[in-house]
Amino acid sequence: MSVFGRTSRRMRALAAALAFGLCAAQPATAAPQRVVSVNLCTDQLAMLLADEGQLVSVSFLSGDPRLSAMPARARDYPANRGQAEEVFLMRPDLVLAGTYTAQASVAMLRRLGIEVVEFAPARALSDVPAYLERMGRLLGREEKAGRLIAEFEAGLAALRRAPEDGPRAALYSANGYTTGQGTLSDDILSAAGLRNIAAEVGRAGGGPLPLELLVTAAPDLVITGARYPGASRAEALLDHPALAALMADLPLRPETGGDWVCGTPHVLKAIAALSALGDALEAP
Repeated sequence: MSVFGRTSRRMRALAAALAFGLCAAQPATAAPQRVVSVNLCTDQLAMLLADEGQLVSVSFLSGDPRLSAMPARARDYPANRGQAEEVFLMRPDLVLAGTYTAQASVAMLRRLGIEVVEFAPARALSDVPAYLERMGRLLGREEKAGRLIAEFEAGLAALRRAPEDGPRAALYSANGYTTGQGTLSDDILSAAGLRNIAAEVGRAGGGPLPLELLVTAAPDLVITGARYPGASRAEALLDHPALAALMADLPLRPETGGDWVCGTPHVLKAIAALSALGDALEAP
């Protein structure tokens, strides 16, 4: 073999070694440095997991205690209303959105070359660890996500009860809205040892429950949504005399809140509160 052949082979080997070394030194995926969340539930997942300075804005909804489990924490961040123009000016390298976030804004941000990752609404308690794991991976915070997942699963195991013979409960809010099987709220009730009457009357997912069905079902517990100031036709049904008569016979009148809304570890607080209510109902 000529000296030129040996030199060429050595050069190729050196180039391959250098390329391998550069690839090994390069991180697989660099964590985003400027993250903007435009959805109530991605707000909370990001606030739980983001590194200091990594999350630069959350949606204005996270400051509302009737919807958010973390309103005080949300006030540490500038609020946004999910408009593409305002988000673009924040210079994000990652935007977190829900699948029902204004699609025009999401599409515009993507056309502008900004990465947008969407999360679907949680429909079961099993979504909580899956969403923590996904958000941890997106933010480069896998280790913290793993700790939160372990804490959540241990907490849920300690709280979970069998609902077969537990008190019968109804979720009832503005416009007579309720949630049945296949929803996060139903899973929360079940984990607390309560039976959801929406399942008894054949309701799956979310939708209106006629007041007549609610009254004739005679639940042991009616859980209403938090009322907003002022008056609204949507909430007028909650003042109906038939519902007032039903509620008058019930010793407890709980309300849903921010702990119910999103698939985060805060659902454990809702389960614990419901378990205590169930104990009170079954006490002699």
